[in-house]
Amino acid sequence: MKVYKIACIPGDGIGKEVVPAGQQVLQALAATQNFGFAFTSFGWGGDWFRAHGVMMPDDGLDALRDQDAILFGSAGDPHIPDHITLWGLRLKICQGFDQYANVRPTRILPGIDAPLKRCTPAQLDWVIVRENSEGEYSGVGGRAHQGHPIEVATDVSMMTRAGVERIMRYAFRLAQSRPRKLLTVVTKSNAQRHAMVMWDEIALQISKEFPDVTWDKELVDACTARMVNRPASLGTIVATNLHADILSDLAAALAGSLGIAPTGNIDPERRYPSMFEPIHGSAFDIMGKGLANPVGTFWSCVMLLEHLGENTAAQQLMQAIEAVTANPALHTRDLGGKATTAQVTAAVCALLAQGGAQQAHAA
Repeated sequence: MKVYKIACIPGDGIGKEVVPAGQQVLQALAATQNFGFAFTSFGWGGDWFRAHGVMMPDDGLDALRDQDAILFGSAGDPHIPDHITLWGLRLKICQGFDQYANVRPTRILPGIDAPLKRCTPAQLDWVIVRENSEGEYSGVGGRAHQGHPIEVATDVSMMTRAGVERIMRYAFRLAQSRPRKLLTVVTKSNAQRHAMVMWDEIALQISKEFPDVTWDKELVDACTARMVNRPASLGTIVATNLHADILSDLAAALAGSLGIAPTGNIDPERRYPSMFEPIHGSAFDIMGKGLANPVGTFWSCVMLLEHLGENTAAQQLMQAIEAVTANPALHTRDLGGKATTAQVTAAVCALLAQGGAQQAHAA
């Protein structure tokens, strides 16, 4: 029997609640399949920083390198500056393993009252592809003359032809695989006249490799309005690190809640393990109260399974998630309900077990 090695990094805040819930659901699913999971937990994050002065060990990537995938919770602690928590953990892994394609599917799940009126679930079905290795979050820059009137601070948005070509090709290929074969390239080349102009030029160049993909270009500010006013006009969206970061949070809110939104940080060449996580953050205000919505983590587990090639199991888990969201009694607080993390997790596990029992009966 195939056993997948999964590194679990709960991180901070409600990550410590939703990642164990994700493990529980994956175990329940595996009990009905011909594969299993071997989980290894890593206690990196804010608590690790308080004990060791760093968010993760210097050789932490080596401990993750032979894993098949990574399940991540969140990075963020109100007592530690955000740039330390983010760069010291999540971005260290993303950049260290060159997980250059951040993929965020968004759609309105059954039973969820999304805020857009006159928008059906069929009209809001997007995948946002975020360049995840350079751009505005490249980490290039610095500060000088700190504390003096002449203090200067710079953050440089670095874009390389190789980096833009590979994310564009990934996005076009993904759009090609989807039913409508539709791609929107988000830009800001009217104001950013160097890197974003190159971004546009490369998009045009790569588009010629995919003649069956219908694509257009949209300024990032106009794209926010288009997401609200004409959601059905969008399918797959590709944007820079910063632009997609912002647009994907808007997308999750339009679909009902950040609590349901998943992410995959993908190394398409599979040189290193890819990492899957919910996008909701550490949410310290509800930490330890059992109120966190685990659906974003469960959907991230669906993406993890798809990445491992276990597409049938991924589909079974997605069906269980949709059955749970369709029941208002199982909605957590962010969806207007009163259900707890444990109740939602138990419901998904029960549905997976029933599916396994039905398969066994049919056999």
